[in-house]
Order: sequence, then C-alpha cells, then structure tokens
Amino acid sequence: MTFPLRIGTRRSKLALAQSGMMQRAIGRALGVPEAAIETAVPLVEIVTTGDRVQDRRLLEIGGKALFTKEIEEALLAGRIDVAIHSMKDVPAEQPEGLCIAAIPEREDARDAFVSRDFDSFDALPFGARLGTASLRRQAQALALRPDLKVEMLRGNIDTRLRRAADGEFDAILLAVSGMTRLGVTDHIREKLSLDAFLPAPGQGALALQTRAADIDAGRNAPWVAALNHAETALCVAAERGAMTALEGSCRTAVGAYARIDNDILHLTTEMLSPDGSARWRRVGELPQPDTAAARALGQRLGAEVKDFAGDQEVDPATLDG
Repeated sequence: MTFPLRIGTRRSKLALAQSGMMQRAIGRALGVPEAAIETAVPLVEIVTTGDRVQDRRLLEIGGKALFTKEIEEALLAGRIDVAIHSMKDVPAEQPEGLCIAAIPEREDARDAFVSRDFDSFDALPFGARLGTASLRRQAQALALRPDLKVEMLRGNIDTRLRRAADGEFDAILLAVSGMTRLGVTDHIREKLSLDAFLPAPGQGALALQTRAADIDAGRNAPWVAALNHAETALCVAAERGAMTALEGSCRTAVGAYARIDNDILHLTTEMLSPDGSARWRRVGELPQPDTAAARALGQRLGAEVKDFAGDQEVDPATLDG
C-alpha cells in the first residue's frame, strides 16, 4: 500500500465527522499506528456546489449530484484516492472510471422529527409550519397531513436545529443517521416510522468511492475487505436498483428501504405525487440474495411503481420560494 492515501470529503461538519470515522477505520485496516493515521490517511476538504448554494432547493440548481461532482473530479484527476459520500447523495450511475468500493455498516435509516414545542409528528397543530428541502419528506408529510405548510429549509444540521429552536418552524425533519454521527440526538423528539416515512434509497449508509483501476489492480483490497458490510451492501443494491428504475432524484419523491431477516431480503419502494395526494408502493422478497439479484429486484419493483405512477417529476419553476 502506498501512502499517503488521501480521502476527499465535503467541508461540512457532518461530512467531516463521517470522513473522520472512515479515516480511522481505513488506517486501522491498513495497520497504521493511531498517532500516524492523520498523516498516512489525510483528509482533503473540497467545497462542492451543493455546499456553496444554500438559498435554493437542489432540484433548482442541478440535483443532489452537486454534492459529489467536484469530489469525483478530484478523484479522477488523481488529487485524492478515496471519496466519502452519504450514499443517498450518490447518483444512480457512476462516472466512467469510478466505482463504489465499499459500503460500511449502515446507521439508523429513519427520519427524525425535531420540534421545540411538540412531542411528535401527530401532535402538530392544524396548519403547522414544517421545514424540509426534501421533496420525499414533503410528499410523505402531506400524505398524512395535507393541512401542513411545508417550507424550504436548507443548511447544515446545526443551522437547521437553531432555526427550529428559534421557532422559525413548528417542526423540521432530518436524518437520524446524521444526527447520530454528530452526537446531537438529544434534539430528536420522535424517530419516524419506516412505513409512513420510507427513507431515501441508501439513507443512513456511506459510500467509499475509488478509481476502478485501483480496484482492478488490488491496491485497495485490505481496507475494502475490512470496511465493506455485506448485508448493508445488498440492501443498498436493492434500494438503488429501485431508484434507477424510478429515476429517483431531487425532482421526484421516491423512497426505498430494504432489510434482511433470516436470509430473506425484504424491499419496499414507493413514489409519491409532490403534494402527497397519491402514493404508489410495491413490496417484494428475495431469499438468499446476491448483489445482482438484489439490484434486479429493486429495478423490477421500481419499474412496476413507475408504470402505475407515471411521470411525477417536479418542474422547479412551479415551486414557491
């Protein structure tokens, strides 16, 4: 193994926390002494377009790929050797020359309900203001409570928590996984049902991306084998298969979640109309799954959902604020 092994990461507090976890895990997998890990496996901070533009929804400026594009360019150019992404930010198709080398064990995939004044989603009063920039969360919330006033909320987790604490919103929705990795779970009033709030494909999982040539040459084998969590990787393959079929992006309200019980993979996937007035869902099972079969199951269920739902993509010009 050649050092340094440079890890590319976004500069946000959450991204640095996640990448720091992976930095230590990779260093240990390679037998690097604790005191030398930061030198042997350094973090390279990269500001992405998604980080720079905070006053508009992602679907208005190009989608969630804006959180990965600059990092992937650095990887292809050889300025970094590994990229760490939140899996839910990774587009369905990998750029030519890159691949997902490892998917570590997943954190809690649920959404979190955060509120200064209310204990649960069901306790929100009529017409309450709900903050989120996620079209999926918006549609799922409105499917249950069409009276809610959903307002755009972007920014890092600290900023969102502060705005909720200041009473700018009656509640906000965040990912449990991000709050857990930042150590701010004391703000969670309720962890929302995986059924009512089916997560984004890959939510709670991380993606360790490298150059395909490095994988082919076996240069990353020691840490890839140590960090890849087989069960998480199978579940994510199924969810991303569904995302591919549904063309899941920031312009569509799409959810997918897989779990494995007794060697059987269970997958649920759905698409919603942006206003929550319609919801299309399919579930399926796969005994003794492998990666290709899991992905194929996701693609089949996603295609069935899309056949029923039709085109639910949002035109950014129709959005308020």
